[in-house]
Amino acid sequence: MQDAFPGSWATQPHFSTEKLGSLHELNHRFLDLVGARACEPAPVGALRLPGGASGRLAPLSAAQRAAAANCPYALFDLRFDDDAYWRTRLSGAGHWGVAEESDAEDDTVRFVRLALFYAWHVAATAKLAAQLLLGMNAHTAAAFRTVTFDCLPSLAGSEAKNLAARWSTSEPYWNALVGAAARPDALRLRRVQLFGLQLAAAAGLP
Repeated sequence: MQDAFPGSWATQPHFSTEKLGSLHELNHRFLDLVGARACEPAPVGALRLPGGASGRLAPLSAAQRAAAANCPYALFDLRFDDDAYWRTRLSGAGHWGVAEESDAEDDTVRFVRLALFYAWHVAATAKLAAQLLLGMNAHTAAAFRTVTFDCLPSLAGSEAKNLAARWSTSEPYWNALVGAAARPDALRLRRVQLFGLQLAAAAGLP
């Protein structure tokens, strides 16, 4: 099953090469963002991986981070499973303006803007992909489909505070993923990434 894992996902209609390629790039950017923050003082709410995984991520090479990022699901989260929150946020999208955007443009805000663009695109173009790739609630995906692309940039500054690692309390997953990426063992890494699929499936259960 592990040997077929990458190809079997890539051939599903919900997971086009374009969508997965963009997701892998976002995952890589997210890991770079977390790695860069690992050596900084950690205020309350700081972007961190659980179980000290951030410190183990920081010394990984670009190639090792790219291997870890090569998952058929997002490694980041923006409260996508919270449909009540996103219905409220998106209901006023048509009334936002440039003045409401954050003045503090940094790497986190830039990443969140890209993540929101991706989430909107996936929700708008494939019925189930947003749930499967992003862990997005079906009602949240429907709410994203009600807004236009140009409404999204003004959200990035305010939503940056919600950026977190997916499964942010799962020390076993994150320590295993970072540890596997640090070793030249592709099969071990695929097995850990399959563990992530199991976590995603469990999160979707009632």
